[in-house]
Amino acid sequence: MIIVIDYDAGNTANVLRALDKIGVEAELSSDTEKIRSASGLILPGVGAYPEAMIELQKRGLVDLIKERVEQGTPLLGICLGMQLLTEKGLEHEETSGFGFIPGLCRPIPSQSGFPVPHTGWNDLRVKQDTPLTAGLEGQAVYFVHSYYTDVPEAYIDVVTDYSLPIPAMIHKENVFGVQFHPEKSGDVGLAILEQFKEVVYANSTSY
Repeated sequence: MIIVIDYDAGNTANVLRALDKIGVEAELSSDTEKIRSASGLILPGVGAYPEAMIELQKRGLVDLIKERVEQGTPLLGICLGMQLLTEKGLEHEETSGFGFIPGLCRPIPSQSGFPVPHTGWNDLRVKQDTPLTAGLEGQAVYFVHSYYTDVPEAYIDVVTDYSLPIPAMIHKENVFGVQFHPEKSGDVGLAILEQFKEVVYANSTSY
């Protein structure tokens, strides 16, 4: 069972619909026992970094998610969920994140011809191969965001160009992040979720 973590961060219905389309058994929940027994976790998100971390803390989920990741459970962060994987966010005020991946979440610099928020379809460039990047070179996916993850190159799997190379996918060990919305990115996005499903399955059968 994959648990989509419920912390009122929006867009969860589309994520669940996409998972159902590829035959994944998934549930939206903030129940600690369900999260503790899940074979994989998805941290979705639309909104602001500080408010998201406050809500996760309120629900007692921050330490639990850290515990599950330390135990080797695969975690996928989507959009804001990916940003929360970093050490700190600089949205409105400096806020501590999960710290799974070194780096900061910064505002996209405003430049002529590159309006913020960055909204729409952009092509991907694969920087390093991971279980989630197969077939992504040159594919287009759907972004909606005003902030980006400034992380060391070792953790950047895929970028898109938008006034600067924006990390589109990052990962460290069993933690993965996608800045775009796979659930809104057609067959390409479904394929990424399918590959995450395979990571979860491989992990759950390796014990």
